[in-house]
Amino acid sequence: MAALTRVVARQRAEMDRLQDLAATAAVLERAKGALMAQRGCTPDAAQEELHLRAQAARRTLLEECWITLGALAAPPPTEPTAPSADSPERQSPPQPAGDEIDAAALGRLSRALVRVGGSQDLAGRLLDHLAPDVGADAVMIYARLPGGGLELVGHAGIDETLADQWGRVPPLSGIAARDALESGRPCWLEDVDKDAQRHLLIGDPPRRWPTRAWLPVVTGASADVALGILRRREGPFTPRVREHLLAVAQLCAGPLRTFDARPPAAGGGAEAVQTMFDRLPVSAVLLSPVRSASGQVEDFRVDAATRMTSDARGRSGRELVGLRFLECWPEMSGEPLWQGCLRTLAGEEPFEGEPFALQQMIAGFSELSTYSVRAALLGAGLVVSWVRHDPSDRQEQRLADVQRLGNLGWVTWNLATGEGDWSSQVFAILERDPALGVVPLSSLPRLALPDDVPVLARSVGELVRHGRPCDVPFRFVTREGVRHLRVVAEAVPDAEGTPVEVHGFVQDLTARRSAELALVASERAMLTQHGVLQAERTAAARLQEALLPLPKQPVRLAGLRVDIAYLPAQSDLSVGGDWFSAIELPDGDALFVVGDVAGHGLGAVAAMALLRFTAKGMIITGSSLTGALSRLNALLLHSRDPHGSATMVLARYNPREHRLVWAQAGHPPPLLLRGGEARYLERPYGMLLGATDAPRYEEADVLLEPGDRLLLYTDGLVERPTESIDRGLERLARAAARRGPAGPAPLERLLGAVLEPDGRDDVCVLDIRLPRDGER
Repeated sequence: MAALTRVVARQRAEMDRLQDLAATAAVLERAKGALMAQRGCTPDAAQEELHLRAQAARRTLLEECWITLGALAAPPPTEPTAPSADSPERQSPPQPAGDEIDAAALGRLSRALVRVGGSQDLAGRLLDHLAPDVGADAVMIYARLPGGGLELVGHAGIDETLADQWGRVPPLSGIAARDALESGRPCWLEDVDKDAQRHLLIGDPPRRWPTRAWLPVVTGASADVALGILRRREGPFTPRVREHLLAVAQLCAGPLRTFDARPPAAGGGAEAVQTMFDRLPVSAVLLSPVRSASGQVEDFRVDAATRMTSDARGRSGRELVGLRFLECWPEMSGEPLWQGCLRTLAGEEPFEGEPFALQQMIAGFSELSTYSVRAALLGAGLVVSWVRHDPSDRQEQRLADVQRLGNLGWVTWNLATGEGDWSSQVFAILERDPALGVVPLSSLPRLALPDDVPVLARSVGELVRHGRPCDVPFRFVTREGVRHLRVVAEAVPDAEGTPVEVHGFVQDLTARRSAELALVASERAMLTQHGVLQAERTAAARLQEALLPLPKQPVRLAGLRVDIAYLPAQSDLSVGGDWFSAIELPDGDALFVVGDVAGHGLGAVAAMALLRFTAKGMIITGSSLTGALSRLNALLLHSRDPHGSATMVLARYNPREHRLVWAQAGHPPPLLLRGGEARYLERPYGMLLGATDAPRYEEADVLLEPGDRLLLYTDGLVERPTESIDRGLERLARAAARRGPAGPAPLERLLGAVLEPDGRDDVCVLDIRLPRDGER
């Protein structure tokens, strides 16, 4: 059940992703079509123009598409005029440059708009995005009525009582939303006491939203929609917030124009039709034409829809009201139905269409069905109705598809007459000429291989004599080889219980059986390989333990206390190449080495041993740290593995001066803990061992103070597959600096705080401490 739940979740996520891609592509295609109509250019030229516009304005392509769609019927730009004394824009300061707009926030909003289905949905999406971006607490969308009043077509963040009170606004003065539409300029209300003297404020009390903005949205030849942003926050809108809201209003013009937020001119007529449609057991919609600036019909708006009407996305009934016809059924563009609607609207006879195929949601499932359609005038609009056809030949086609896809066929035998009937698929499976007729049921076992005949004959005998159902696999020889078949049958008895007829099916399971055999062979190969890897791991682990003994107690070297930890990976059969060395040199200094050889297994262990013993020998015989690294690099380059590489950190401690000199080759930096604060030492230059034949290495030094703690470690301590190494370094520094009641955390507790339970890489750590006086 858990696995099935995960599969369903993945399928739902993939469906959402595909729907987003389809919706985004639809927005792009509509914007390209708009430019092609305006400029008479090709589709490629229109898309190139959109890209150039987006780059010039520093917008995303999707934002530019929405803005292009919103500006289709916008009036040409005019010279700016000075605002009058009573203009809502009078108090607005100059707008800042566009580069202060939060481009990331606008990009997220533009992607969210592709799934918006109406004005109400748009208000909710806007509030979701503007609440964190500008502190919005409510959103209201008003559309201008033909008589000059306003109708609330979308809202979010306000209760239904307030929405009903302000659902219809008469053409009165002092309404901020109406003033913004009349002037074509935004209205910023930022002082509730002064604003209440000039405007009728929404809210009871009005101080519920001390600041509010009303922005005109141009969706046609003029601004027909006002977007209201209400905030509980006091204080004026900052220039950046104003510019951001103006950009949001510009983005919203596209979707508002797509589903046409303006209320229908019919007023309550459309609602009366919808009430009637709610009771009709048919598929029908009431459409109103949406005309371009030139007067041509570019789409239809759905004013009413029956409950049985659904679009390709599964929306039905009242969910379709307010949407565009081509948005709901984009495949109709250019089809006979579209042309018929245009002719009917022009005054011709009602349109009667030929049957056509349409993808519809039937009982929650997407299904390709056959329909006939009719369009007739109703007032200034159209009523379009569909009739769904489901003939019997469609059921026969479905049965044929099931037999073909399942590679099976049905069989029937009459036990009284001995006659039989097979589907064509059975003859194909058995490679039998239909002219030869049906094989009698009693002769069916003779078709099987000799080894399978007894079982099949016994099952057929019990089926015929006692009516016991049978489900028997058997093998059958064909020209192409042996096929694995399965026969499933049951008996139909008469009134006395005597079997008189047998019906069932024969299925070809050759492909499944071949896959099962291949799976068994693969599992055996995997088990064999697992055993080989386990043996190699055991050998490598024993070799590693012999070459790299781990002390059970802290080591004392040159006045330092050294704790050592080595943790092998938990999720891998191979042994890694992480290693360490901590020894006292002949002159009394201490040498500390931590390294990590690339790869796993016996090869990594061999390379680890080579580097570990060679590094110690070079330092003991007088080589400098950088000289030792250069020679180790040459040694690794000329080893048996030409692709081998390793990282390493070498540190030499002088107890007389308390000075630690160190060098590194592509290794993470040591972590110094001093006075409760943790910091990483600045790495001197050093290249990965085995990377080049001309490396360069440098040294650095640090003076240790009593109480200091220094960690040398391999990358398994800080690396995780799902994050960058910087986050792992920060996590280690925080854990090391955290102090408990007894002081800094011991090494074992520190590792528990930093590592994941199922570590995927080996970890090697040297925890070096310079004790204070009197400490052990």
